[in-house]
Amino acid sequence: AEYMGGIRFEVHDVTLHADAIHRGGGQIIPTARRCFYASQLTAEPGILEPVYLCEVQCPSQAMGGVYSVMNRKRGVVISEERVEGTPMHIIKAYLPVLESFGFTAELRSSTGGQAFPQCVFDHWQLYPGNPLDPTSKAGLIVSETRKRKNATEGVPPLDRFLDKM
Repeated sequence: AEYMGGIRFEVHDVTLHADAIHRGGGQIIPTARRCFYASQLTAEPGILEPVYLCEVQCPSQAMGGVYSVMNRKRGVVISEERVEGTPMHIIKAYLPVLESFGFTAELRSSTGGQAFPQCVFDHWQLYPGNPLDPTSKAGLIVSETRKRKNATEGVPPLDRFLDKM
């Protein structure tokens, strides 16, 4: 099971068994679970990914290499400041954590070892793509996660959660 945030389920109508003996968790929980799973599948779900705030210090001649690495790694530059009295610049950018693996080595090779990054967690953002589409990048992440957690392969179809009466 994965953590889910920002979800609210509104129950509008419920019909329970007339006898009190049949109104326990055995009747309510499995039915509610199927309803909640089905509503998640029909609500256009998304995946959140963690994002670093990355601060890169580099001289003026290395800035092109920093920008090219940021573009390759889905980074978004949010500010660029020059340090007064020095040839150094400070570039601040948002960098998805998934793209940060190998970032420092790639940045150093692209700038000749002149750029120095520091990354710290900043926020969560919606990962692009539909996690229910197995051909999208988000869908591939869902498939790999399900495989790693020994869950059934593929997202269960919606008809699995319908009442069969």
